[in-house]
Amino acid sequence: MTPSRSLLDPRGPRFAAAVTAAVLVAVLLTGSGWLALAQAAVFAVASVHPRLNPYALLYRAVIAPRLAPPAELEPVEPVRFAQLAGLAFTLVAAAGYLTGAALLGLVAAALALAAAFLNAAFGLCLGCEAYLVFRRVTGRPMAARVAR
Repeated sequence: MTPSRSLLDPRGPRFAAAVTAAVLVAVLLTGSGWLALAQAAVFAVASVHPRLNPYALLYRAVIAPRLAPPAELEPVEPVRFAQLAGLAFTLVAAAGYLTGAALLGLVAAALALAAAFLNAAFGLCLGCEAYLVFRRVTGRPMAARVAR
């Protein structure tokens, strides 16, 4: 891994996934396409760079200073890909709810919630794993984590 590659504290994306899961629960309970669209905006910002995610900013300002340094770091590329996947699902959810296709909104939001929950609760980032599989299949494997 080159030293110039951008690396993240993996606890930041997990925290962001927990907040995202809470937002998606609210989307499912209210059927609010506008709330799904707001979450899509968060994913859009985070897909540019996960450090810009408003939830990541909160993590770095409030939580990270109270924790020991991470034992390992993760590359930013898989996280960025996961944010793009979240963006796609929440855009579909928002479109479903806002156009009256509530079932479409419900299914897309539920799938996004499942992925966010897996990341928050177990550290299993489905989008990150999909990105790593894609890299392996195309002959360009990369490490999922880097020891500090």
